[in-house]
Amino acid sequence: MGVGRIAGSRSGLLALGVFALLGAGGAWGAWAPTGGYLAGHEPDTVAVVPQVPTPGSVRDQADRDIFKATRALEGSPRWALAQNDAKIDLPAVLKDFSCAAGVSLTPQDAPALIKVLTGMVPDVAPAYSRPKDLYKRPRPYLRDKGNICLPDTPDLHQSFDYPSGHATFAWTWGLILADLMPDRAGAILARARSIGESRVVCGVHSASAITEGRTAGSTLFAALQSDPLFQTDMAKARDELAALRASPAAPPPGSDACAAEAALIAKTPW
Repeated sequence: MGVGRIAGSRSGLLALGVFALLGAGGAWGAWAPTGGYLAGHEPDTVAVVPQVPTPGSVRDQADRDIFKATRALEGSPRWALAQNDAKIDLPAVLKDFSCAAGVSLTPQDAPALIKVLTGMVPDVAPAYSRPKDLYKRPRPYLRDKGNICLPDTPDLHQSFDYPSGHATFAWTWGLILADLMPDRAGAILARARSIGESRVVCGVHSASAITEGRTAGSTLFAALQSDPLFQTDMAKARDELAALRASPAAPPPGSDACAAEAALIAKTPW
């Protein structure tokens, strides 16, 4: 099922919007969302994600303080990693998780994995979009002065903070990869965590928006467990990754680059 065939439903329209946001037409190319596993039966993340922090509350003030403190990271290696992590197109996502997975992941070498990672795009879209559209919380750089690590485009400026879509995607993908490679789960989920934290470093999301992006992602992943097609596709991806990891033709990522990445993400940036 191609992109054109999912545009008729609310979840399909959300997926198309997310697809455009995350890099359609370029590196995603042929790996478009394929309709989703839950087909409009996504979990009610509004009931799970806590209400947005009240202005002036302890949570709200902590978010503002963290935004201000992390502006000092501009120009640092962690700032550069945050700029890298903003690119959630498919080949970039696989590359970002390759060190954690211990094997170089590419779309060409992992078609079964690609099917899973793209198949859940229409499901993850409403998982964060529904609470985000309900609360309409402004992004932190619109409340307090400070540079951000991305261009302030109209789309970014007019979209909302809470919860983070990037964090929801990264955490859900991390949970999927950790399930497929449980011996690498710690490293994989550390990398997924850091992708969310990069949005705070960038200044485009609050810390609480990242935390609740993970809540939304965890809720979605739990719901996916009951879908037979998801489980079938996961079994195929698990076998594919096991063969890839055992193949001498699949070299591990560069050890120096992986060590540098591990050092950057070992501690939270605030």
